[in-house]
Amino acid sequence: MAHEEQARKRYPTDLTDEQWVIVEPRLPPARTQHGGTPRRVDMRAVLDTLLDQNRTGCQGEMLPHELLPKSTVSDYFAQWREDGTWAKIVRLLRTRVREQEGREPTPSAACLDSQSIKTTAVGGPERGYEGGKKSTGRKRHVLVDTIGLLLVVLITSAALDDGAAAIKLLAQIRAEDFPRRTVIFGASKSHHHALEAWLTAHRPGWRIEVKKRPEGSTGFTPLPKRWVVERTNAWHGRSRRHSKDYERKPESSAAHLPLSNIQLMLHRLCPVPQHEFHYRKEAA
Repeated sequence: MAHEEQARKRYPTDLTDEQWVIVEPRLPPARTQHGGTPRRVDMRAVLDTLLDQNRTGCQGEMLPHELLPKSTVSDYFAQWREDGTWAKIVRLLRTRVREQEGREPTPSAACLDSQSIKTTAVGGPERGYEGGKKSTGRKRHVLVDTIGLLLVVLITSAALDDGAAAIKLLAQIRAEDFPRRTVIFGASKSHHHALEAWLTAHRPGWRIEVKKRPEGSTGFTPLPKRWVVERTNAWHGRSRRHSKDYERKPESSAAHLPLSNIQLMLHRLCPVPQHEFHYRKEAA
């Protein structure tokens, strides 16, 4: 189905033609076998709607009328969450971005970090109290490569220890998919004897290297290697959907982070020209 782009004004989050050419082959084909009904929904419009909602934080019931309704896009979002489509797109784009920057397709190092996020009254599992930050909610645990591209994400209760969560996070990665992995940079709170034992047993050759703050430092202090994952969290923070955890299911929360990273990587591969801003003389 042709994308009816002229029917409405473009949003900044809309896919360009070049970006759509990259993503379209990774979407599951329509299920038309055994007399099924041919697909009538425009898949590009589905992605445009999800990207807009992710960036603006708009509630599904309040999406602009020219975009697809919540009842349509939420079904595809959940389907692609369950069948691994989001992860496949992230893997494809990450490989292309790395190769574009003259790097190997798979990384040999990664950065690990967690971020405490407040939840809302929606409810759902995996919620708890973190004593250090005195907040109730969830944690986003992310692993990124050394240029900040997402490898894997895990959503847990805020009460879960970072070292214990790191085991669950790294268990999502198959060693054969990342044969060059040697070191994972993390904070001191990620250093955990159980994690060290798990790496020895399940990921031999991988190791955790802790980056500590310099003695006497105060306030924000960028740490070598570790600042990369902090920057990724800041990139994700541009999407208002991530200002809190609005989801009932932790799996849905986890799926929104790849969506933000997909948008980031598409703009690296196919940059969108930005209009230069000029002050009006009468307003100066």
